[in-house]
Amino acid sequence: MSGSQKLIDTISKHISLSKDEQMLIHGFWLQKTLEKGDYLLRNGEICRTDNYIISGTLKAFCINADTGNEEILYFAIDDWWATDMESFRQQEPSIYNIQALEKTELLQISFHSFQKMLEQIPALERYFRIILESYLGALQKRIIYNHIYNAEQRYLDFLQNYPNIAARIPQYLIASYLGISAEFLSRIRKKNKIH
Repeated sequence: MSGSQKLIDTISKHISLSKDEQMLIHGFWLQKTLEKGDYLLRNGEICRTDNYIISGTLKAFCINADTGNEEILYFAIDDWWATDMESFRQQEPSIYNIQALEKTELLQISFHSFQKMLEQIPALERYFRIILESYLGALQKRIIYNHIYNAEQRYLDFLQNYPNIAARIPQYLIASYLGISAEFLSRIRKKNKIH
């Protein structure tokens, strides 16, 4: 299955598209390959594209100015999106980085092509609203859990809600995402007999 067909299948789970609309969508997206370690976006660059992941894994992160450590903002895997939405929307410099953790195949659309696509296929406004609502809901939940859950509860919740990510991401990066040390995460895993 082609990457653009996978995207259309994903969109079609949420909205109906005519054959003509599906054909139009194919023309707006370009495929790109990132090798492990390649950057999709660097701090200070403008996010020029919205990015749909066909296959692979990405991490979004900032560097803590005091410690020099990576602070993981999110992970993105197959059939997810990886974009600095604010930088893309405003066409202003990003404040974080997005990097491939493994070879990653993407579909990309430029800001101007994205606007043109929405004009030509108005039904896509609804799809992207659904995606944005889902993202904002997950972000809101993460903020709340960081305030009311202890580290062990946050980790167990992460495993339950994101088993596919947990299986593909190194533990030290999950620890960074959860705001704990890798050593502390190791103790949590040992206590809960998680291998």
